[in-house]
Amino acid sequence: MTDEIQKMEDRQVPKGRIDLIGCGRLGLRIAINLMQVHRGGPKIIGAFDGQKIDGGDVIFTLYGAEIGQNKPDFIKQLCTHSEEFRNIISYPQYIDDENIDLIEGDVVIIVIAGGNTIPTAAKIIKHAQKRGAKTIGTAGIFGFGNENIEIKDISEYDESNPAVEELRKQGITENHLVLTTNKLIRDKEPVTPYTLDEVAKIITMNALKLLRDQNDKNSNS
Repeated sequence: MTDEIQKMEDRQVPKGRIDLIGCGRLGLRIAINLMQVHRGGPKIIGAFDGQKIDGGDVIFTLYGAEIGQNKPDFIKQLCTHSEEFRNIISYPQYIDDENIDLIEGDVVIIVIAGGNTIPTAAKIIKHAQKRGAKTIGTAGIFGFGNENIEIKDISEYDESNPAVEELRKQGITENHLVLTTNKLIRDKEPVTPYTLDEVAKIITMNALKLLRDQNDKNSNS
């Protein structure tokens, strides 16, 4: 019995790769969640963001970040695992047509913010899906903290969320998980740390399930 348990434990090791596109307040939370996963989870986390930490990034400075530090570099700094167990690869750059091939994850989480990010998100999703990867993104996460958070395939949403509709216009119509509070900037509500904590938790859980499915598929192929 002890040998069987040991064999099961030996199989529950980090496998595969999750890429995190966007390392802001939400991305940092997701990265920390993924780092702490035990008995499984990703072996590699790719962290992508061209932004540097400034004084408004309070959660970063609370964790000890320096102003002016690259956000993906700081995420790598936070990970104290040996690289053989779990490795953070830092990409301190924004994704564009020239570097999109750097995205190699089995699961790709897209949490970029600021301006109209939908065309960039759509390019990333198409690139990931062409490679056979699974994708997760957001479509409005505003709210005071007691919102009903939805996560489902983009094909399951109605036409009431303009962010979802914009993604559809960009050709993203299926096989992409979308999380939303159904509150957008037009609703004049803030983005609170309570909402970000909950969103990060739900994205992490779903990313891990997708990674498990991808690992199972790869091991059976």
